[in-house]
Amino acid sequence: GAWAGPVVAAVVILPSADASLLERLATVRDSKLMTPAARAAALPDIIAVASAVRVGVVPAEEIDRIGIVPATRAAMLIALAQVDPAPHALLVDAVTLPTPIPQRAFPKADQLSLSVAAASVVAKVTRDRIMTHFDIAYPGYGFAQHKGYGTAAHALALGRYGLAPLHRRSFAPIRATQLRLLAASDLLDLATGDEDD
Repeated sequence: GAWAGPVVAAVVILPSADASLLERLATVRDSKLMTPAARAAALPDIIAVASAVRVGVVPAEEIDRIGIVPATRAAMLIALAQVDPAPHALLVDAVTLPTPIPQRAFPKADQLSLSVAAASVVAKVTRDRIMTHFDIAYPGYGFAQHKGYGTAAHALALGRYGLAPLHRRSFAPIRATQLRLLAASDLLDLATGDEDD
């Protein structure tokens, strides 16, 4: 998972499949199997043909407070709450939701269902845009390139700049970085005689 930034989920309701819909969304796949350019190109088509497209965002501090799976569910519920009227049924990728709406959750749903794949594209493009915005707010971390995921460049930036407010402090690599920074600070205090008495 990502070391920084929010979790983003989307709801996409597609009309009954017909040849023109399938043709227009022929490039839509699980967002992880698409390039950033392909996802960005598919987004306008998804929005144009969908009956509803809604997004839910849960920030890093809430992820730290409740955990990534509950935060993912929360993002899904935020998106779902914006759909009016509510859908008759849900197809969900992997997790079940606490809602009276009938649902089917199954692994790799974004590889088996066009509507779930479309939702994954909407969520991924939205999150990437958020992280690109954070790149402006927090220069030097490379958020526009790695989007907050655990890359070598991200690890180097953590060593150079420390933690930004959008880092997920409950995640092991970030927690380890935080501990290293605290230890280095303690050593610096000892070396300079600035420790508290």
